[in-house]
Amino acid sequence: MTSPLLPHPLTGTEFPSPVPAGTGWPGDPASAATPVAHDATDVLELSADASLGELTARVSVCRACPRLVRWREAVAVGKRASFAGEPYWGRPIPGWGAEAARVLVLGLAPAANGGNRTGRIFTGDRSGDWLFASLHRAGLARQATSVHAGDGQQLLDTRMVAAVRCAPPANKPTPQERDTCAPWLHRELRLLAPSLRVVLCLGSFAWDAALRAVGQVGYAVPRPKPRFGHGVEVPVSGPLGSLVVIGCFHPSQQNTFTGKLTEPMTDAVMGRARALADVEGCGS
Repeated sequence: MTSPLLPHPLTGTEFPSPVPAGTGWPGDPASAATPVAHDATDVLELSADASLGELTARVSVCRACPRLVRWREAVAVGKRASFAGEPYWGRPIPGWGAEAARVLVLGLAPAANGGNRTGRIFTGDRSGDWLFASLHRAGLARQATSVHAGDGQQLLDTRMVAAVRCAPPANKPTPQERDTCAPWLHRELRLLAPSLRVVLCLGSFAWDAALRAVGQVGYAVPRPKPRFGHGVEVPVSGPLGSLVVIGCFHPSQQNTFTGKLTEPMTDAVMGRARALADVEGCGS
């Protein structure tokens, strides 16, 4: 399922939608030779011993969840009218940012016309506008905006991932899709563990995914499971070290337009994450 070639809005290079691996999209970690996961067993095998670079590439070509593959590619071909003149990434969105991150920002999944279009999580939509502005104010992002992969944005001592790496219909992955995708997150956590100090969870889905993941990779999670809330902190420790899981309301338009999440609330959580992670000298 592909569409006619259209120019990338930053580079002008023409691509079909979805974008084939290794064809020159800014920041594409994969090549035509990157192994592809076609089911949950493949995800387990391909994530098990991957380096961070290998993991990032393999995530970006995963086809393990048929419903999500159909949806993300259909959106990439059909497009929102306001983006009809540009190509859509239309593939899973890998983690990006610092390779020795002290802060990990965890979301639910890419937006159909945001990350699924731009190739970078929380990039090119209103939620991302809100999030990156706060990250920048906290000194955790080089720029206040994140428009498209290749725009010069840089996360500082911070990495960003989604619990489910493909855009789901109605923003609701199924439990099976969540569980199939989970080994990618588990491996990423293991690789980041030596430096990681904070996992910042955007919304209750990310909160639940984070607590499952940190428990899966060896951290001691309190029982009963702590309830999600804005600003709630859960310290966890284990053989991999110690870190703090922090809750933050998701920067969805529903939350920001209604005032459930305000800029001061977001900035307070971001500042707390930076302080707990002992991040110094960012933002210059």
